[in-house]
Amino acid sequence: MKLKSIIMTGLVATTISCHAEPVKKETKQPNILYIFADQYRKASLGFLNEDPVKTPNIDALAENGVFFSHAVANHPLCSPYRGMLMTGQYPLTNGVISNCHSGRTKYKNYLKIDTKCFSDVLAENGYDAGYVGKWHLDGPEPTPPGVRANWDCWCPPDHRHGFSFWYAYGTHGRHNNPYYWTTNGGENDKVFANEWSPTHEASVIIDFLRNNKKQRNNDKPFALFWGINPPHTPFGEVPQKYKDQFAGMDMKAALNRPNVRYTTNNELHAGDKGVERKIHEATNYFACINGVDDQIGRVIKELKRLGMFENTIIVFSADHGEMMGSHGLMHKNIWFKEAYEIPFIVHYPKTVKPAVDDLLISVPDYMPTLLGLAGLSKQIPRSVEGKDYSQVLKGGNVDRPDKQLYFGSDPKDPSSGKRGFRNHKYTFAALKEKNGTISYYLYDDVNDPYQLKNIYGKDKKRDVQMRNELENLLKKMNDPWIN
Repeated sequence: MKLKSIIMTGLVATTISCHAEPVKKETKQPNILYIFADQYRKASLGFLNEDPVKTPNIDALAENGVFFSHAVANHPLCSPYRGMLMTGQYPLTNGVISNCHSGRTKYKNYLKIDTKCFSDVLAENGYDAGYVGKWHLDGPEPTPPGVRANWDCWCPPDHRHGFSFWYAYGTHGRHNNPYYWTTNGGENDKVFANEWSPTHEASVIIDFLRNNKKQRNNDKPFALFWGINPPHTPFGEVPQKYKDQFAGMDMKAALNRPNVRYTTNNELHAGDKGVERKIHEATNYFACINGVDDQIGRVIKELKRLGMFENTIIVFSADHGEMMGSHGLMHKNIWFKEAYEIPFIVHYPKTVKPAVDDLLISVPDYMPTLLGLAGLSKQIPRSVEGKDYSQVLKGGNVDRPDKQLYFGSDPKDPSSGKRGFRNHKYTFAALKEKNGTISYYLYDDVNDPYQLKNIYGKDKKRDVQMRNELENLLKKMNDPWIN
């Protein structure tokens, strides 16, 4: 499959936010369906012909929409992505610096109730907003040091930021027997489903679209966010019919990237370890990918049947990728492409013409860009740090960013951890070790697309330039890391 490649340049088209006043509806506003699958790496988009997956429904969205080929998860971790998506702010501003659990609640590592969120703006401007699936933005009741952290908790209605339909949970790993809290249910009213979570959630969404139970106001456009847990671990919790699609496939044949290692990289003091224990599940991960695409296809088919497809902005993204043995690492929370790069596809037939765009877009840009596409540029809150790039989707020109932030830290000490950036040629990362020293990593993404060789230290002038660019970026963000 070929996607038409268009690179746009030009003048500033970034919208500066004004007062958040509801708009007067003169024409029918588009519906919004924002789908994001947890731990879904960019290489698992079928049309890229990288991972051995089949994703015809997502492929069709990309073929007929805009595929942002250089999208990244600025902090490749579950909760921080969600925080950036919902607030349009970077982690140091919104406070969601790492994954939410009870051991981090005392550091206020959760979405604040008084923050103006994406869904708040939509609800204030005529949308019926709904959320289905994994939320993972609340802070469970704090637990003392040494006590096992609790990761999941109920989100009470006054913490839901304008979502009037709710079928969600905080976070859990129960793909085959998930539970949910519903719109009107209390904390003790979990609803259990004996079904693979993406299948069950697709059915809930189809029911929401049909609206036979009056889940929404038919006179309003809807904005539905769908947080799909797979292909997040446990990889093996996926229907057998999807596993069967990889029957007989050798693990090493499935993992066709030249940077895959089958033993853990213990030299690097970053990233998730445990390759030897987990890499054998590679084909289960890819089975999850195929299954997720199937369920997205069910929802799209229903949108078409109901005559809603043409007037619905459909987005497909992910909160981060999956290393799956690349560089001797598993999972996420690292600057390498397999974790850092994510899908970002925007499909809206009424306005968006098919294109591939290499805009260096960041997650905080998603909220203002989609509000702009929906005709709500003037309602973008002043608190938003991201930029409105909706003109790219409309075929216009914008002042294009020259880099994307990479971030990784600990809410206990926000000055700790990893920082970096990516531009069109390089990925640059700096890791602050526990003893205070800093290790640097630099990759030529053009000539070394699998990031096999760290070239930091090979050119002193270039090294200084990279460090200075990072320092200037962090200063603009008032990041304590540089102090």
